[in-house]
Amino acid sequence: MRVNHGEQQAAFDLPSILLALLSVAAFFVLRQVLKTRRIEGTLSRLQAKLTKEKGTAQEYYELGSLLLDKKLYTQSALYLQQALKQIADDETENAALVYNALGYTYFAQEQYDLAIRNYKEALKLMPDYVTALNNLGHSYERKQLMNQALETYESALTLEPKNGTAKRRAESLRKRLVAAEK
Repeated sequence: MRVNHGEQQAAFDLPSILLALLSVAAFFVLRQVLKTRRIEGTLSRLQAKLTKEKGTAQEYYELGSLLLDKKLYTQSALYLQQALKQIADDETENAALVYNALGYTYFAQEQYDLAIRNYKEALKLMPDYVTALNNLGHSYERKQLMNQALETYESALTLEPKNGTAKRRAESLRKRLVAAEK
């Protein structure tokens, strides 16, 4: 019985290809497991510390952000509010970041008025904060305040002309407003 050399080569290639694919998959799974363990470790450490003693603004913000990522919005809001209480008056950029994150926690809970209030606070402190402008525009849209949303997205585009989110949303709103006028 003769075995074709091409068939023999293909038989050896298939297991090595499968092994390579399995190795790549294992790498990504392991990387995700390590990342998750690191995040959970940080979350546990911060929660333990902040239940025992007063923390820094950075610690409250970090814990609030981790809880926000886990979609635990109510708990996140509590820690972000604590971060705001701890921030020094001269740390306006950090306060703007916290107000934006706090706005997002309210947005995610469909509390758009509170979200808008916090995004506006972020923008008072940092008027060129494009992410807060995008978030504010989105909140206005959810409240059906289309003209304010469009103005906000246009402000974002003035600051950052290549802002994809603001471009898409402003274009969509312009079309909707033109259609509504007809």
